[in-house]
Amino acid sequence: MTGSLPRILAVLLKEFTQLRRDRITYAMILLMPVMQLLIFGYAINMDPRHLPAAVLSHDTSTLADSVVAALERTGYVDVRYLPRSDEELDQLIRRGQVMLGITIPPDFSRRVLKGERAQILAEADASDPQAAAGALAAVSVLPTEALRNERLGLGGARSTAPPFEVVVHRRYNPESRSPFHIVPGLLGIILSMTLVMMTAMAVTRERERGTMETLLSTPATPAEIMVGKLTPYVVVGLVQTVVVLGMARGLFSVPMARTPAGWLALACGIVLFIVGNLSLGYLISTVARSQLQAMQMSMFYMLPSIFLSGFAFPFLGLPPWARVLGEIIPVTHFLRIVRGALLKDQVLADMGNDLLALGLFVLAVAGAALARSRTTLD
Repeated sequence: MTGSLPRILAVLLKEFTQLRRDRITYAMILLMPVMQLLIFGYAINMDPRHLPAAVLSHDTSTLADSVVAALERTGYVDVRYLPRSDEELDQLIRRGQVMLGITIPPDFSRRVLKGERAQILAEADASDPQAAAGALAAVSVLPTEALRNERLGLGGARSTAPPFEVVVHRRYNPESRSPFHIVPGLLGIILSMTLVMMTAMAVTRERERGTMETLLSTPATPAEIMVGKLTPYVVVGLVQTVVVLGMARGLFSVPMARTPAGWLALACGIVLFIVGNLSLGYLISTVARSQLQAMQMSMFYMLPSIFLSGFAFPFLGLPPWARVLGEIIPVTHFLRIVRGALLKDQVLADMGNDLLALGLFVLAVAGAALARSRTTLD
């Protein structure tokens, strides 16, 4: 049997016409590679710099100022906070506002001038080992570089030993174990991938089969239909959470929240995140015309969720425009909540901004899904 070129061209033309009319698929084909190129080309940074740091200096001398200036000259950190107490510095590190905290003791200058063993303390937030490595790279050069000029006038030629040493303290993950960072983050990625896609495809499948019309013949309102459809998946999300956390503890020895307040904060974040993902999946189902489109739109959401949330790469190492986009993504806030509760034993007061962001996301997406559902069903 020989092929007919005109018939082949007719089928080819038909496929291109159908593709052009399928605007969602057409947009995915064009936007997906563009998004990947922009994210990997401009946003991803394997060597994060300009990480936020805080310096608590009990010494007001020029030598202490020289140490701070040398720290900023490395380019790895920016000193953005000057706390006045150990408690304030501890809070900045625990809440993730800084990656590095430097404490200069009150006798620093005196010990340096006398040639005694002066020390400064460097505390790094090692819950993200990759970002912590960049911060610690900045402090590693301080003993030899910070007081180079000052040593010339202080009899520096008498000794080749550095004028001081840096005592490093890796907080929350002293051994810099990657599972402590990756495994809690996987909870957010797993919940997003399964719940958004599962809900979007399940509801879209009902539209394709015409069972949605059956629901229209009942007294149930669009809001009642949405709540009824999403509630079973909330249970699915909770079961997934228990399984992931159980495996994280049993297989990887990931620390768990140590106080009831920490578990309460984590539970609030989990519930908000699950409801937000399900609402997003329901919203996608009101836009998608087929299960294929629903899957494509779900994957389009997952790409920035993985790369701009702080899961795969340090969030603080992203350029400013990428961090702005990352703040819109709910996974970003959920990762802070779950890592903060498990590794840092944060409570509600510590993660208030992230819980608020998740709450606003739930209200916005659920409201849009309900409005879109009314329009579609009517």
